[in-house]
Amino acid sequence: MNRPDSVPPGKAARDHDVVISGASLAGCAAAILLARRGVRVALLERRSDPNAHKALCTHSLTACAHPVLSELGLVTALEEAGAVPNKGRWHTRWGWIEPWGAASDADLPIGYNVRRSTLDPLIRSLAAETPGVDLLLGHRVTGLLREGADARVVGVRAASADGEREFRARLVVGADGKDSVVAKYAGVPVREHKNGRFGYLAHYRNLPLRDGISHTWFLEPDMAYAFPNDDGVTVLAVLPDKKRLPAFREDLEGSFLDFVRALPGAPDVDAAERVTKITGTVDYPLHSRRPTAPGLALVGDAALTCDPLWGVGCGWALQSAQWLARAVAPAVAGRTYADRTERTDKALAVYARHHGRRLRGHQFIAADFAVPRPFNPVERLMFSAAARDTEVAQHMHQFASRLIGPARFLSPAALAKASVVNLRHRRAGAGT
Repeated sequence: MNRPDSVPPGKAARDHDVVISGASLAGCAAAILLARRGVRVALLERRSDPNAHKALCTHSLTACAHPVLSELGLVTALEEAGAVPNKGRWHTRWGWIEPWGAASDADLPIGYNVRRSTLDPLIRSLAAETPGVDLLLGHRVTGLLREGADARVVGVRAASADGEREFRARLVVGADGKDSVVAKYAGVPVREHKNGRFGYLAHYRNLPLRDGISHTWFLEPDMAYAFPNDDGVTVLAVLPDKKRLPAFREDLEGSFLDFVRALPGAPDVDAAERVTKITGTVDYPLHSRRPTAPGLALVGDAALTCDPLWGVGCGWALQSAQWLARAVAPAVAGRTYADRTERTDKALAVYARHHGRRLRGHQFIAADFAVPRPFNPVERLMFSAAARDTEVAQHMHQFASRLIGPARFLSPAALAKASVVNLRHRRAGAGT
């Protein structure tokens, strides 16, 4: 893997077409996909350890990410590393929603559960080995370079153990997380939605789960999930209403375990071995930013940070990287600077529109549900029908995996189907 000094400070000013800040999922994926399209990329990572990884995460790649994993060529590597296909079931007050029903091999799109300690080094190593990518570890962005009346971003300043240097490029990409310093330096405003839940998680070995698949509990308003991961480790997380925060602050371990033990159909947490500390956050708001500015693009959590209870962050990081690469690669690889600038602006507009169309509706629903509350009437209709009918459950799986958007999930046909399922259920109950 390339080291922090792999590009000498004395090189010419514009040796890269794109500079990316952040070598986690979104940054590495964008670098790989851009470089494969002939773009020269400088991939800057503030941490010096090539095995650095994100710990506070759902450690899950929803099915929406599968096409990106396939394009990256990571599916086989993930499976060989022990990633677990993320089939799952969801508990509701009407019973369990079972997308796979009685047929556990139902032909449904899947993603993978895999610990970030496995995933992050894997994709970072692939980026380092990709021709056209210069991975620069231990490089922290300290500012942006701007030109012109529109203060167009034309590069970054970055500090390393060797001092500070400038990286000029046709496009700067912020892939540096929800607290993006690139977005901050660029003055990109952030829209914040409060999250009325807090969250704690721990990793357990040999935690028994029915059928060995993921479990999620919708307790209205509390939430919990258990996701089996690689190497026999399961991520166990609780996301209670903030009203319960004082008890957790007084006794974190006791409150965590009591919460898990009280879950309907709870896994036997006392029979498992906890292999990490109980970690979490008491405040995790949802962030949204416009994903572009002149000479700048944001991907992953830097553009949009969703409620962690949905486990979509990793998938959206990979998807946004793919959308950006497809949109801008032909532009930033243009022949002349003027041509590149004009084409890059048009390409960034395409990326921004696509990003908004694909994710804005999902974020709206997530932000609404982040205020702890019981299900609203439409949610009650869909969740109750999904607990009673496999076809509706599979439709819900498509939405939860972000393979379809809210408009299709709540289409007139889907609502009519759910209504018929519930009507038949009531009639059957009245006849017994």
